[in-house]
Amino acid sequence: MNKSIFSGAVSVAAVFFILSLVSPCFAEEVKIGAGAAPTENVFKKIMVPMEKAIGVKVILVSNGPSEALKDLDKNAVDAASGGVTFPDWMAMMDKEGYQIPDKSAYKHRVIGKDLVKVLTNKDVTVKQLSKDQLKGVFTGSVKNWKEVGGPDKPVVVLLGTKIPGTQSVFQKQVMDGGEYTKVAKEGTTAEDLKAKAAATSGAVCLGPASIVDSSVNAPEIPEIGRPITLITKGEPSPSIVKMLEYIRGEGKKYIDN
Repeated sequence: MNKSIFSGAVSVAAVFFILSLVSPCFAEEVKIGAGAAPTENVFKKIMVPMEKAIGVKVILVSNGPSEALKDLDKNAVDAASGGVTFPDWMAMMDKEGYQIPDKSAYKHRVIGKDLVKVLTNKDVTVKQLSKDQLKGVFTGSVKNWKEVGGPDKPVVVLLGTKIPGTQSVFQKQVMDGGEYTKVAKEGTTAEDLKAKAAATSGAVCLGPASIVDSSVNAPEIPEIGRPITLITKGEPSPSIVKMLEYIRGEGKKYIDN
């Protein structure tokens, strides 16, 4: 054989061998529409290790449970997830006036749990708030923090358009179904609300326990717990099944931390 041809063949083979070592395997993709609780407590924690371990890559659309379910109905996502029970999720959609095409088509399972926390600006130095005090703050009947043992500062309630699940759970468990104050300022996601609370004197908002950090004050409150639910339309796809098996198995160590 011509030496140059042999040498060229070896070089090409070597290149393909090296590429096979450095090129990652193509991952299976699953697209999940999610609220704040599953985003912060489940998916952000497992995305990287799960893709490395089983080759399933999560494409996360963190637009809140309401939009997630609408996207699921349009087949724009493979699953929807929110920090709310399935019956409460359906009731929330009914309250919004969304006509669900076929509730019986949904398959749902609990994939985790979360605690709802109250976050305030650090200048709100209250260390503890009771259920009645929280109800007063968020309905607007308490207008100054000095009414609940805090500083002489007006209460600024922040509500998020992308966390209806969080706010629905709080409204049910703490506010006894009462309406949120009409003068609340608007934000979007839990992270956006936290940033606004950190930057706004007297501000208060809600969020999942996992986003609490030193930028805000998180007073002690009665426990407000909720399941994290995942919904598919019909039976889950093979890739979603792999993801669920990972969450129940190896992924549990990441979620529990």
